[in-house]
Amino acid sequence: MQSILRTKSIRKIMSRFKNKRVLITGGASGIGRIMGKLALEKGAELIIWDINPQSIEETVTELQHLGKVTAYVVDISDIDQIKTIATKVKLECGTVDILINNAGIVVGKYFDHHSTADIKCTMDINASAPMYVTAEFLSQMIIQKSGHICNIASSAGFISNPRMSVYAASKWAVIGWSDSLRLEMKMRKTGVNVSTVTPYYISTGMFAGVKSLIPLLKPDKVAIRIVNGIERNRVLISMPFSMHFIRICQGLLSIQLFDWVAGSVLQIYKTMDHFTGRT
Repeated sequence: MQSILRTKSIRKIMSRFKNKRVLITGGASGIGRIMGKLALEKGAELIIWDINPQSIEETVTELQHLGKVTAYVVDISDIDQIKTIATKVKLECGTVDILINNAGIVVGKYFDHHSTADIKCTMDINASAPMYVTAEFLSQMIIQKSGHICNIASSAGFISNPRMSVYAASKWAVIGWSDSLRLEMKMRKTGVNVSTVTPYYISTGMFAGVKSLIPLLKPDKVAIRIVNGIERNRVLISMPFSMHFIRICQGLLSIQLFDWVAGSVLQIYKTMDHFTGRT
């Protein structure tokens, strides 16, 4: 009997992507591309938003044999583009069932070295765009009484870090908004679920040059954890497990003592010293 129930449970989990439309921002590179591949393998229809036409072409060519893939060139720092392309998606593809707000950028500088453009671009893409994109598709999810919104934040949304002040600010914003949205959807019984993802550094070009005692996360494993988390309706998808320990330390230790643990013991505060990022 237990074996039968377990089989039914697995089938229920595995069906959450099947025949669903999945939209991934930043879906033509990094973990976005990997998550798109996983979604297609689970029977979903994939919609990619990305700013890079060449990466889009390569990704569509790579993935189209797995299922239906529709791609759009979008600069999500531009709210007018978001609105225009969202309208096209609704007309050409239909209702989005699963939205993964994945696109992001990082500027690895001391705050006083940031230009106004650096600050605006980081906040527009990392903090504002997930809200704008979600606003375009949420009403349809509420009407159909089902849907899932997954917001890729960062462990930098929990831990302050030198040379990441604006990036950290943008990810703190995402975490606060994302979990508040989850509570709103739950309280109103909309049937729309929300997951917030807070990974440590991922070994992609976005964080090239980062040096860390805590091993960088592998993109494939991160993508799998996120997709599995959506299937299981996980509220918070945090990785690696040591991030939970760090958050406990933040609650128990004084700021000065936590700074010593994070800065001198774990050397987190030095991780961006040799950052280069994507060229």
